[in-house]
Amino acid sequence: MSVPLPLFVVIPLVTAFVLPALGARFKSPATLLANAATLGLLVLAVMAVGRTQVYQVGAWSIPLGINMVLDGLSSLMLLAIAVVSAAAMLFSVRYMEQYTAKTKYLSLFLLMVTGMNGVVLSGDIFNLYVFLEIASIASYALVGFGCEHEELEASFKYMVLGSIASALILFGIALVYGNTGSLNMAYIAKTIQELGLNAGLAFALSLFVAGFGLKAALVPFHAWLPDAHPSAPAPISAMLSGVLIKALGVYALSRLIFNVFGVSVPVSWVLIALGVLSMVIGVFLAVGQWDFKRLLAYHSISQMGYVILGIGIGALVLAEHGNPLWASLAILGGLFHLANHAVFKSLLFLTSGSVEMATGTRQLKQMGGLIDRMPYTRATCMIASAAIAGVPPFNGFWSKMILVVAAVQVRLFALAAVTVLVSLVTLLSFLKVQRYVFLGELPEDLRNTQENKGSMLLAMMFLAVLCLLMSLLVLVPTLRNTILQPAVDTLLAGVGHSTTIVRL
Repeated sequence: MSVPLPLFVVIPLVTAFVLPALGARFKSPATLLANAATLGLLVLAVMAVGRTQVYQVGAWSIPLGINMVLDGLSSLMLLAIAVVSAAAMLFSVRYMEQYTAKTKYLSLFLLMVTGMNGVVLSGDIFNLYVFLEIASIASYALVGFGCEHEELEASFKYMVLGSIASALILFGIALVYGNTGSLNMAYIAKTIQELGLNAGLAFALSLFVAGFGLKAALVPFHAWLPDAHPSAPAPISAMLSGVLIKALGVYALSRLIFNVFGVSVPVSWVLIALGVLSMVIGVFLAVGQWDFKRLLAYHSISQMGYVILGIGIGALVLAEHGNPLWASLAILGGLFHLANHAVFKSLLFLTSGSVEMATGTRQLKQMGGLIDRMPYTRATCMIASAAIAGVPPFNGFWSKMILVVAAVQVRLFALAAVTVLVSLVTLLSFLKVQRYVFLGELPEDLRNTQENKGSMLLAMMFLAVLCLLMSLLVLVPTLRNTILQPAVDTLLAGVGHSTTIVRL
């Protein structure tokens, strides 16, 4: 049975336009409708796992019409988006009561989901850009949703740098069209296979690396993220870090490099360099932070470095015609860490939102002793902290171990050492979080702090359980071959994948 691909865009888009019509008097029905939409998308995403499918919008033939493409990589991304969206929306039920205009928030949230799903499913680069802009504009508004000075300043900075990224991507698209006469990814890949990569296409690729690197907040394109994530409401921070920077940045960049332009040694080393810089600079900037959410924001930069490093190593092995087994292992580590990060970083931002809502502060030095006042939040935060630090048996350990093994097998020992070092520093950073938030003496002004329960706790527990269960994705062959391996195979297939999946 085929999966109705347009529903991934239609459900959140239609719901987003229906919600404002309900108005402030119908907040409860609006909240239920929004949660039903994200749950419906989760069901569809589970149905799509491991499938390969092409849908021609309006039955127009390619390349004249718009096509939506589902393969192993896009199905993995759809699942990650759906899981984090469902958890963040559930968390929002109670958390967003402290804000006004809740229905507008829900509408913007679903527009952001619409854009991300569209980016993941788009079969041509211009429609990828259109959906990218839908998600970006919604996220600009959501970062500034509190309308305080800090939120508005962060939103403006994010919008300016995001607009620069969009301009770079649009210029790259124009160059690609001018040199290939097509916007369809399969046709572009076929043209590049036949004619090779000329100077115009090479420059377009460099624009894409910079543009999507900005969207992914890779060092040195990361300046917007440390301000945007702390300022946004906690569920939006979870969405930004958990899936937005991946769908709009890492996914789009990986898709274009592997399946459209083709891997090369110089581009592979650029990816590796971006990954190492992001890992090291992000984690050392995080260590010195005392704002809970800003600390998490810098760790998002660092953890994206792991993902890009794995993809870069895989690209390098393929470009040098090395052993495809080690390329597969490196890409597996990168994509598995992408999925893991979506879960444990979303959970960390939700726990930070629960703590901030209960205590009224994000400053670590103003907290302490909350282990007895917020035991469930502490438990979920500890699980997520162990996962991001790579402590076994949590999911983060397995993806980091795979990356280290892959780096050793291709004799990049320095990269393996850096990966381990960054993981150790990450562990120290989150030991600091545990010490200053939950351990020590409880301040006098926090004596009446109460645990946030209900939908907020349910969302956190859902993600905490996943931090344990996701280890099975590599330990159980059936799960690995159904969920992760098809995504790896998509990238391993290179430019031939696009022309194979879309009949030209």
